[in-house]
Amino acid sequence: MKAHLTRSPRPTRQAPEAAAAATAPKLLTPKLLTLDIEKVVAGGLGLARHEGGVVLVRGALGGERVEARVQEGRGVRQGSIVNILRASPDRVEAPELPTTDLAHATYPAQLRIKRELVTEALQRIAKIDIAKIEHSVSETVPSPREWHYRNGAQYLVTPRGLAYRERRGHQPWVFETDPMVIGAVAAVMARLDVSRLDPAQEIAFRGSLLTGEVVAALIGKGEPKTFLRAADHLLDAGVIGVTLAESAQRRFTAGLRLITGEAQVHEQLGDVRVSLSATGFAQVNPAAAGAAYRLAASLAGSGTLAVDLYGGSGAIARHLAPNFGKVVVLDSASEALKRGQRDVEASKQRNLVFRRANLDDLSTEMPDADAIIVDPPRAGLSAEARGAVTRNTAKTLVYVSCDPATWARDVGELVRGGWVLGEIVPYDFYPQTSHVEVVSRLTRA
Repeated sequence: MKAHLTRSPRPTRQAPEAAAAATAPKLLTPKLLTLDIEKVVAGGLGLARHEGGVVLVRGALGGERVEARVQEGRGVRQGSIVNILRASPDRVEAPELPTTDLAHATYPAQLRIKRELVTEALQRIAKIDIAKIEHSVSETVPSPREWHYRNGAQYLVTPRGLAYRERRGHQPWVFETDPMVIGAVAAVMARLDVSRLDPAQEIAFRGSLLTGEVVAALIGKGEPKTFLRAADHLLDAGVIGVTLAESAQRRFTAGLRLITGEAQVHEQLGDVRVSLSATGFAQVNPAAAGAAYRLAASLAGSGTLAVDLYGGSGAIARHLAPNFGKVVVLDSASEALKRGQRDVEASKQRNLVFRRANLDDLSTEMPDADAIIVDPPRAGLSAEARGAVTRNTAKTLVYVSCDPATWARDVGELVRGGWVLGEIVPYDFYPQTSHVEVVSRLTRA
């Protein structure tokens, strides 16, 4: 799989910046070190040890010997590969993308590494002896697609083309094709002339594997009429609708305004059909997410009442609905809740309730239930949320997480608070990256 990428040139430094650089502390000259990589850790980094200290090397795999340029300093040092002296049998050629930190490993190796990341988090962060728990960490459930799985993506709009916002630098990473997005989105992007997207600063796409349709959101400041020319070009490129999202301190909290056409596409997530906007939160790998949601519903069991905390538009809750008398969805995101309500009204499900809640203060928000499902953001559960879960009468807790570290922190606290950890199943929602989703069940002791 090849991706055609170019980097934007670095801007010329201005005099004030040069003056500041002259007075800044000088960095130590990087050293060239020969390192033996022990394993891959969070972030897709290869861990090595040198002179009693830890060195993290980007792009290295366990068992490799590499020559790396390492920036000296206190604490954990980071390095970049200069030469691979002994390659892992798991190494493959990969496109150089800022978003794919495990693409240089075979797919079976990626799945193994992700299971190891979850296991290590459980031991190191949760402080749980895995030899003493009933269920070991399951094998990672693979994504049905290894490439071209993302139905949503967001890019910078630059004079040279669409670009990634590079995480490790400040320069846009311009590309010609993105091997991560589904074909419908890629086809629209291939027809774009970025000069006709002005005055948009960024653009977001959401496609559907179910219908093949695509919607877009232009991101920038101004009134919708200012973006009519750009919206017309997007319609010509194949989208069915364009919205305007104004940048805000918190992502898109300024709201969406429709410019033309449709604001949403419909997608199949497991057993339910959902509506998705270009900028609203939703899992970008619908096939993998649907499988995980089916498992979450199975682990939750059945009963009179279930609560879906951080439930968003209710995709998981709708999988619970056939097995519970009532399902209450709690979230702070109004857009997701409204979208979920509309989806439920269009379906035959009548036992779901959507409520906007202050997720930092659940003392009066969360009713006693038979089962609770939590799917928090990367930061995990707040201390208050953990307390609210423990005070609830629920006998079953299904924890869906996108971050093994915060999941392990929360699971450790819950286990010490009386919960018993059961099944732990990693899912690969993001092939070619080090990200891993976890579906787990806890029950009352």
